[in-house]
Amino acid sequence: MLDYYTDRPPPDAGSSRPEPTRMTPTPDDPRLAELRGWLASPAVTQALALDTLRPASDDASFRRYFRVDAARPGAPSLIAMDAPPPMEDCRPFVHAAQVFAAAGVSVPRVLAADLERGFLLLDDFGSTTYLSQLQGGDPLDGRADALYRDAIAALARLQSASRPGVFPDYDRALLQRELDLYPDWYLARHRGIELDAGQRRTLAEAFERLLANNLAQARVFVHRDYHARNLMVLEGSANPGMLDFQDAVYGPITYDLVSLLRDAYVAWPEARQIDWAARYWDEARRHGLPVADDFAAFYRDFEWMGLQRQLKVLGIFARLHHRDGKDRYLADMPRVLGYALGVARRYGELDALARLLERIEAAGGESGAPVAGYTF
Repeated sequence: MLDYYTDRPPPDAGSSRPEPTRMTPTPDDPRLAELRGWLASPAVTQALALDTLRPASDDASFRRYFRVDAARPGAPSLIAMDAPPPMEDCRPFVHAAQVFAAAGVSVPRVLAADLERGFLLLDDFGSTTYLSQLQGGDPLDGRADALYRDAIAALARLQSASRPGVFPDYDRALLQRELDLYPDWYLARHRGIELDAGQRRTLAEAFERLLANNLAQARVFVHRDYHARNLMVLEGSANPGMLDFQDAVYGPITYDLVSLLRDAYVAWPEARQIDWAARYWDEARRHGLPVADDFAAFYRDFEWMGLQRQLKVLGIFARLHHRDGKDRYLADMPRVLGYALGVARRYGELDALARLLERIEAAGGESGAPVAGYTF
């Protein structure tokens, strides 16, 4: 369960950022003791075997997730979320869960909540993520295709319920703040590169082009982290189970699709990406969603939205390493960078950005060699 693709400011931007709570419980863990007390209280109507409480995820920033068995044999286990205030706020999660469930997609039910203390009791979707089923798989494997078709159908279903005023707007300020993570964290902090005035101008002009495209796209509900680590494999028509939707926004229609098909953690040949994108495009039109009538125009929107996201992700992965001491994401940077370079090299309007990215990577020993790609 991850929230690293989103970019939320610290609770107090003027203070130093507290360290994330460690996942492994310790005997003197006051939050764990408080959580146990809440789970045992009459306010929580589920009959739980509290002695079975154990960690369920080790990658959720300030939030922690614990699995607990039901006292009645054969009853399903549940998930207890610990989201300590003021670093976390459960309300957006509860709100998004209600909206998404009403749209007909699979999200955990909130079975009990103490919003003031930051505790939730949720359905348990198990531990089989899309990523665990896809890594090392054949790109033409029928299992992978079935999982992605389910995810595409669920995405179109969610977007069909979209309306303004339900979630915060994915507006220019937020998109720009995300793009700024690339120069601030990836270039300056991670690569130690200071751009000259001309290079800063090139980057700013490219950002303007990306933002103009992103903001011109039709707007829908955006999960904002719709990728293989946040999709759970469920049985039958319930697949996929969606997690980590608390940062949902109302924004560009291609955002979640490019998150899914150009995932930082698993890569597919571009021909396969195009096939799945075309299947989504067909599904979206069947649902009456406002996608471009021409697939080439839709795919261009998909790619330009992806470039915004990929530059952001490079900044976030750098920040996770340098600020939070989480270096495991460094291994995923080349995949994300490859996506970004592929798009920048493909469009004439982005030539200057492509050359700048190539120079930056060549300075670090990367070849910057062109890659083959499709165009329409």
